[in-house]
Amino acid sequence: MAQVKVGVHVSIAGLLDLAVDRAKDAGCDVFQMFTRNPRGWGYKPLADDDCTLFRQKIKTTGLLPVDHMPYLPNLASPKPEVWDKSVQTIGAELDRCGRLGIPYLVTHLGHHLGDGIAGGRARVIKAVNMALAASDNDVMLLLENTAGEKNSVGSSFEHIHAIIEGIEKPNQIGICFDTCHAFAAGYELRTEDGLAATLAQLDETVGIDRLKVIHVNDTKGDLGSGLDRHEHIGMGFIGEDGFRRIFHNPVFARLPLICETPVDERRDDWGNIRKVRELAA
Repeated sequence: MAQVKVGVHVSIAGLLDLAVDRAKDAGCDVFQMFTRNPRGWGYKPLADDDCTLFRQKIKTTGLLPVDHMPYLPNLASPKPEVWDKSVQTIGAELDRCGRLGIPYLVTHLGHHLGDGIAGGRARVIKAVNMALAASDNDVMLLLENTAGEKNSVGSSFEHIHAIIEGIEKPNQIGICFDTCHAFAAGYELRTEDGLAATLAQLDETVGIDRLKVIHVNDTKGDLGSGLDRHEHIGMGFIGEDGFRRIFHNPVFARLPLICETPVDERRDDWGNIRKVRELAA
């Protein structure tokens, strides 16, 4: 069996190209990053020299970079000011990915804040269509499944399918599958039958071919808990046996695996990368 491609989310502190160095030092094959401070709306424009250096390091190392949307945008928000800023942000991130040579941008679908899933879904569709229409590159937007927390959009494959059905550029839409979120939303991943049923449902609704990146996170919440709290690989409710099945499944084994796991006294990023490779062997 070929070695899986695995990595972690890395810091961009200092200069953007240092994220590539950090990913390489951590033993990554793939890495996720923000292209800017994720905790605010404002950001500095990218400098041409920074883009060139980042692209050069990616080419030299052969690592696969993945961008993640900042924290504040909410594509499903009924609040006009927040929604407008969210559309501007996703458009800007698509542009930044294009300039940096990052092929994938992962986005959460947001929360409808109590006015109903249909309204939230419609706003997500409109936001994505506006952002992609204004984009002049082929960066693929990856919709990430959610954990089923209150007012969330995108916790079921059917909801994600309904969003994709409304997208005017469907060839630029893919899926980022988060194991913690799926498990918390009620999708069984620990058993052969459960994993097969989950993938079959995903294929029937969204299409396996849209699956581009996997967030591999164990979970502090049990099956169907709706709890979005990540845990070290093998230390949560999915467990080592569950992840061993996941990593040996041919669908998951061929895709980039990104850990968004804690860093604490029990284990660091390199420890989770090593654990993924151990369970995948």
